[in-house]
Amino acid sequence: MSQEIRRLFRENIRDYGMFIALGVIWLVFAITTDRLFISPRNLVNLVNQSGFVIVIAVGMTLVIVIRHIDLSVGFLAGFLGAVAAIAMVQWNLPVYVVIPLVMFFGVLAGLLTAFMVATLGIPSFVATLAGWLGYRGALGLVTRATGTIVIPNDTFNALGGGFIPDITGVTFLPDKHKVTLLLGLIGIVFYVASSIRSRQKRGRQVDELSTPLFVFKLVLISLAIGAVAWTIAGYQGLSWTGVIVLIVVLVYDFVTRRTVLGRHIYAVGGNPEAAELSGISVKRITQVVFASMGMLAALSGMLYAARLRSATTTGPLLLELDAIAAAFVGGASAAGGIGTVVGSVVGALVMISLTSGMNLMGIDNSVQYIVRALVLAGAVIFDVATRRTGD
Repeated sequence: MSQEIRRLFRENIRDYGMFIALGVIWLVFAITTDRLFISPRNLVNLVNQSGFVIVIAVGMTLVIVIRHIDLSVGFLAGFLGAVAAIAMVQWNLPVYVVIPLVMFFGVLAGLLTAFMVATLGIPSFVATLAGWLGYRGALGLVTRATGTIVIPNDTFNALGGGFIPDITGVTFLPDKHKVTLLLGLIGIVFYVASSIRSRQKRGRQVDELSTPLFVFKLVLISLAIGAVAWTIAGYQGLSWTGVIVLIVVLVYDFVTRRTVLGRHIYAVGGNPEAAELSGISVKRITQVVFASMGMLAALSGMLYAARLRSATTTGPLLLELDAIAAAFVGGASAAGGIGTVVGSVVGALVMISLTSGMNLMGIDNSVQYIVRALVLAGAVIFDVATRRTGD
């Protein structure tokens, strides 16, 4: 079995490496902060802090998979967050109208980028750099008259800082959030059932894991899910930001791994010319991916505005760089064709965890940027090294 473990680790080091890195980071900060880093309150804050980054990192990963980049999403998110605030404060639109409307605006913005890239043939770096400048100016224009726009809508603000309600009148585990524990249990059951069903469908001859290792994997991941749910339940439970992130991750993970669209996205990223010859419309895939990126930028901008309870004149600064870093740290390849939704989540958690842990340790911001730069550079070097090994 030890030989099989070494073989699997060697062949799948790109996938396993990011999880190991995240585990090591959490362990180091748990020790150096006297377990303050893994306290229920800090983990809940970590989820809320990373939520809008994870959402936009998911979209950025798909953009990178098809060999493009999007520098405009940071200020696009800030601009659309401000539009949401204006729609509620000045236009008096209800929340259930504002959210889909702003996400539709995000889709239109993504299609505009796709038009420049896929139809006009403008390099995505140049097209989205123009978007970066344009949306920065647009954000300044819509907030010029009032400056920071305070959002008084409690329902909207709950998306960024509220928590799901708990079951009342239950004396069992009085210090724990029961709904969060229940959702954690459901997540474990769903994961185990789907893994077993997928293994049975593929057949043992296709699956690389022996039965003992497969069971060990199920137990290990189930324990991790249970531990996170138990810890978060010790504070205020799962936040609405966490719920939104889970929905986005589950939907996009399903689309990329289980649908024809997902296979076409990776085919275009792997070899656009071959994909075109096989009947896949590279132009259409580019439009879908950038439209998705714009929609997720709108959602991220609203989560950011809800968390601050206001729309600022600058928006989430450097959000696009955080998303790009999360995608690469999570295993996306600059060469295209490689990258996963789960990887982007782990990459975002790695970067946010570094910031949170170093803040708790009182490390200077300048040093924090250097550490994050080293982690990003290491991830890219790791990508190049593993691709050469695979060749």
